[in-house]
Amino acid sequence: MTDCPFCKPKSENVFYEDELVRGLWDQFPISPGHALIIPKRHVETWFEASSEEHQALTQALTRVKAVIEAEHQPDSYNIGINSGKAAGQTIPHLHVHLIPRYQGDVPDPRGGVRNVIPTKANYWD
Repeated sequence: MTDCPFCKPKSENVFYEDELVRGLWDQFPISPGHALIIPKRHVETWFEASSEEHQALTQALTRVKAVIEAEHQPDSYNIGINSGKAAGQTIPHLHVHLIPRYQGDVPDPRGGVRNVIPTKANYWD
C-alpha cells in the first residue's frame, strides 16, 4: 500500500526496529511516551498477521516499554489494538498502542480500556 504512513514511516519517528516490527512514536499521543508497535509487512488487523508477527509484536512490548521508561517514568500502561473500522481503527495497518499512564492523569482510571464505550466502563457499582 503506497500511501500507508506505517509502511514507510519518517525515520525520526522510528525508535525501535527488529526483523519483523518497528516502534514508532504516536503522532497524536494520548500521553507522553505513547508508542505504536507495527509489523513491517502491511497487514490490516491482528487476525491477518502471522504467528511470527504476533510473537514479534508481543516481544517488542517489553523492549518498547524499556525505551519509554528510560525517557518518561510512567506509573502504568494500557495496551490496545483497534481492529477494524467499528473498533475505531483509522489506519488500515495493524498497530499496537503502548500507552503510558501517570498517577492522576484522569480522575478515576478504573475500567481502563473498557472506557472505549464510556457507559460500559463502570461495572463495579
